[in-house]
Amino acid sequence: MKKAILLLFFSITIIGYSQETETENESIVAQFLNNLTGSFESNAQWYTNDKELGDFSDPNFPSEDEPFRANSYLRLDYNFLSNFSAGVQFESYEPLPLLNYYTGYKGTDIATYYANYKNDKLDVTAGHFYEQFGSGLLLRAFEERQLGLNNALRGGRIKYAPTEFLNFTALYGQPRIGFKTSDSEIFGFDTNIDVSNALKIENISTFNLGLSYVGKNESFIPQDANFDTSDFPEMVHSYAARVDLDFGKFYTSAEYSIKGKDAIYTPASVGIPEIIEGKYFDGNALLVNLGYTKKGLGISGTLRRMENMAFFSERGYSVPGNNNFNMLNTNYVPALTKQQDYSLANIYIYQAQPTLQIQNFAGQAGEIGGQFDLFYKFNKESALGGKYGTKVSANFSYWALLDATFDQNNSTYNAEFLKFGSRLNRDFNLEIRKKLSKNWSGIFTYINTIIDKGVTLGGPLGVQGDIKSNIVIAEATHKIGKGKSIRVEAQHLSTKQDNKNWAGATIEYNATNAIAFYVNDAYNYGNDVKDDQIHYYNIGGSYTKGASRVALNYGRQRGGLLCVGGVCRFVPENTGLTINLTTSF
Repeated sequence: MKKAILLLFFSITIIGYSQETETENESIVAQFLNNLTGSFESNAQWYTNDKELGDFSDPNFPSEDEPFRANSYLRLDYNFLSNFSAGVQFESYEPLPLLNYYTGYKGTDIATYYANYKNDKLDVTAGHFYEQFGSGLLLRAFEERQLGLNNALRGGRIKYAPTEFLNFTALYGQPRIGFKTSDSEIFGFDTNIDVSNALKIENISTFNLGLSYVGKNESFIPQDANFDTSDFPEMVHSYAARVDLDFGKFYTSAEYSIKGKDAIYTPASVGIPEIIEGKYFDGNALLVNLGYTKKGLGISGTLRRMENMAFFSERGYSVPGNNNFNMLNTNYVPALTKQQDYSLANIYIYQAQPTLQIQNFAGQAGEIGGQFDLFYKFNKESALGGKYGTKVSANFSYWALLDATFDQNNSTYNAEFLKFGSRLNRDFNLEIRKKLSKNWSGIFTYINTIIDKGVTLGGPLGVQGDIKSNIVIAEATHKIGKGKSIRVEAQHLSTKQDNKNWAGATIEYNATNAIAFYVNDAYNYGNDVKDDQIHYYNIGGSYTKGASRVALNYGRQRGGLLCVGGVCRFVPENTGLTINLTTSF
């Protein structure tokens, strides 16, 4: 089947460029290459044994000793006949995927493919596609290679915009999992109305309304079900409504989603996961954003409440501990906290908690909380601005379990709508950016966090206690000229509840606009276990030319969560040589 698809792709491209107008000075091959775009990315690592971290091993492939692995991606897109395009993505995980990637990523094969027709009003895609409705509370199909996530839908999608202020999207597809697709089916419909444009409202910059529907069809019924399954919800219907308003300096948006009734499992920690007998639960989520901006000042706030909003195209993947690779997520519920750039600031990270678990210790129904951001720029020549001005930003976030009561005997629960339960995370971030002179600039960061041990270390929530930490980071950059610069960074984390104190440092040298080198280290010097007082060092460099970049690194990876955009995957400790290559054409 995939060979036939590949043949079809090249057939389409041949038809496309054979029907293009060929000039005397342009060959068919040149025409083909002019309409062909693509990209290639390869991330390879040679894992080595380490006397501090131990010998290399992979629990996901215990019988295969392959220290060298590479994840590679080749994407090709071809445009023809003005309105048509086709594309294919090849992926290779040879001889095995990198550590802790989904085990279905193995070998080399066609991963995604599509054909598309697009004009001013109509956009039709057949094959694989990515899509997001609203903020993604009900549907987001996307790719994030760092996390090993790609839940592209394979099917068809139609986008239609009959006017400048109205558009519709209808889709059908089966979610991708590894090189295969799920047996489940996703149906979707979305519409957006630009009210300010439709009604010619001049004093409102933006006034948009949106409605979404997502249906999940999963015919699977557990074989061990020993109860009446006549009303088992094979089709789950979910809905969302949203509004966006922008008055210039002030803006706000809100989205409310309802997830249809579905079965849930008991968690693995209770024993073998199984469907809770004859009980089906719906879910809901509320997301509100508020903001105010003017020159030199920005204030924004986000509130989100989620109840039973873990939404998977196959319900079995919702079982806690049964989906360590985050496969088959239908929706997108990232952690709404400040995304950190520094290594020590990424040790204790919050993850969103949308799951309903009735028969799990005290139970949990979801999360509630928010974050607030403040940005202010002190003007030049002011008392705090100095000669070049000063930028200050602050972030505060707080997240808790929904306040709920649970009847584990009858498998029922009741959650309060806007009431906070046990605290899961509280963090405060302060950042000051200052240009000190023509060639010197600096950044100072202070972070204070309190996070539930169950969130960051694993296990039940709200019963293991908290980890409290303080992090101080200072960074200075000196521009030498002619593309040269040097950046120095120092970090320190202190806590009493886990592995005690850490120290970190980075030196980065940009020799030219194309060549850079760095060395960094994170040292857990305060660990009570002397053998665990380990240096997580890295040394490397990169070379960039045009749209191509190659990077080389050798060092140790600290075990823990790797997060991109608020979505995380666990990365085990390892040591090795890493090569990264990216290019586009």
